[in-house]
Amino acid sequence: MGGTEHLDIQREGATLVLTLNRPEAKNALSLPMLVGLYDGWVEADADDSIRSVVFTGAGDSFCAGMDLKALAGKGTGGERYRDRLTADPDLHWKAMLRHYRPRKPVIAAVEGYCVAGGTEMLQGTDIRVAGESATFGLFEVKRGLFPIGGSTVRLQRQIPRTHALEMLLTGRPYTAREAADIGLVGHVVPDGTALDKALEIAELVNGCGPLAVEAVKASVYETAEMTETDGLAAELKRGWPIFDTADAKEGARAFAEKRSPDYKRM
Repeated sequence: MGGTEHLDIQREGATLVLTLNRPEAKNALSLPMLVGLYDGWVEADADDSIRSVVFTGAGDSFCAGMDLKALAGKGTGGERYRDRLTADPDLHWKAMLRHYRPRKPVIAAVEGYCVAGGTEMLQGTDIRVAGESATFGLFEVKRGLFPIGGSTVRLQRQIPRTHALEMLLTGRPYTAREAADIGLVGHVVPDGTALDKALEIAELVNGCGPLAVEAVKASVYETAEMTETDGLAAELKRGWPIFDTADAKEGARAFAEKRSPDYKRM
């Protein structure tokens, strides 16, 4: 199992836990962190025994955004990762889930600051849990910058446009309760328990048929911008083959026999 000095990768059963690990800098993005993140997403998709991913941050923050010095590989031990970025100039966007969508469900567990690049990465996750004291926001315009991690495209598709524009154009912070009210996060839990709740949700996902879960996730994103007619046709194309799998038959047998199913990804 990989990871870097700024990104921890651990297994919790069938869940891969990716932890931003630069707490002294509120987990601001660094080159070692981005390399580790990208490798984590790839590992999750390549290993069929992994059924879900939990994405979180060490210490009292999720991610406070970019650290331009660290992203250049200066002063944080990142120099030895420069060849990775040279070989794949798109690596940082893939790590931040701008140009990469894992096929496994990704559940975010947020404590503390999740701002700027943190809020941008959040939009690449599927299910989101926040501690009560978490803070969200896209602060770029306050600094004369542009939130180029995908927020001007994705945010309006995930929350009502009026809320998306307010967040984008004011650069103000949002509390966890506000984030839940506008639909940016799905759960607000007591501080210090976001990871526990995320792992609890992951266990529910892990208990379902993996082929079905991955097909459902793919269908949701694939059809998001289609017309209803085209979307329904695409859903049938992706969904019908699931009924012919051994896992689908196992699910029916397990239900009839009142036991937990033993899915084999077949």
